[in-house]
Amino acid sequence: MVERTDSAPTEASVRRALRRAATGRALDVDEATALLGARGDAFDELLGVAAGIRDAGLREAGRPGVVTYSKKVFIPLTRLCRDRCHYCTFATVPHRLPAPFLDRDEVLAIAREGAAQGCKEALFTLGDRPEERWPAARRWLDERGYESTLDYLRACAVAVLEETGLLPHLNPGVLSWAELQRLKPVAPSMGMMLETTATRLWSEPGGPHFGSPDKEPAVRLRVLDDAGRVGVPFTTGILIGIGETHAERVDAIFAIRRAHREYGHLQEVIVQNFRAKPDTAMRGMPDAELHDLAATVAVARVLLGPRARIQAPPNLIAGEYDLLLRAGIDDWGGVSPVTPDHVN
Repeated sequence: MVERTDSAPTEASVRRALRRAATGRALDVDEATALLGARGDAFDELLGVAAGIRDAGLREAGRPGVVTYSKKVFIPLTRLCRDRCHYCTFATVPHRLPAPFLDRDEVLAIAREGAAQGCKEALFTLGDRPEERWPAARRWLDERGYESTLDYLRACAVAVLEETGLLPHLNPGVLSWAELQRLKPVAPSMGMMLETTATRLWSEPGGPHFGSPDKEPAVRLRVLDDAGRVGVPFTTGILIGIGETHAERVDAIFAIRRAHREYGHLQEVIVQNFRAKPDTAMRGMPDAELHDLAATVAVARVLLGPRARIQAPPNLIAGEYDLLLRAGIDDWGGVSPVTPDHVN
């Protein structure tokens, strides 16, 4: 993969951006990009500004000093996917699975165990439209009378909601406006990571999203807007360290802000760091640095403001919880007493 590199911001540009952020003035793309390069005292000052904005939002929300999490179970409905993301360990091939999908009884068993442990939410994880790539997935659905993975997902969400009381949160990837409308009555919330707006990471051979039709940034941006038009409480976020530049990273945050300002539907924004995994095409890439993650969280907080709910996955930061708290998160996301986070 050919990476573009960032030029180091000048100390003067970082200081100017910090002054504007500290006084509540709007930042442009260049100023926000400069802040991602903050080091030393400027880095500490950036985190202080971001934490102050977060704390103001928590006070306004009536929960000063309280950082939340969601007690849930993760239900990997299928690990098959039509995309080929070069860092993914969740998606696999049919012969490595006992079946293309979990059956309904398996789904309910996970949900019931979660309910018994006091969980409130069932987070469905799955690949994008696997039946369009894998004949085994198409066959499994046909044999049980389901037209599509989304059709089966809806049926499982209804079963979990009615039989266990857990609230389904659906992460099926790219959805059309009509599909969002159909799933909305059975899911109090849904989600899809934007990840990046850098089209070159999808379109150029060797890019992390090359060969993945559902990772075209324009398509994912359309889903963010459609979810807002439908009125679905939605989770999204960015993935850092996959070859994007700082300017491209900031552009993704601005895109998320634009969607939320227009529709007000984003219930949380995740800032997730790339971690290299064995048996993936990107296993030799360096992990996103924790310093870089903290700076990105802080810039996201500055750009998205005090009312945004910003989270970072606690299982990807090697115990550096204090650093992310200093950077301005107010939510840790899903934590399960029953299941692992199958995606991460």
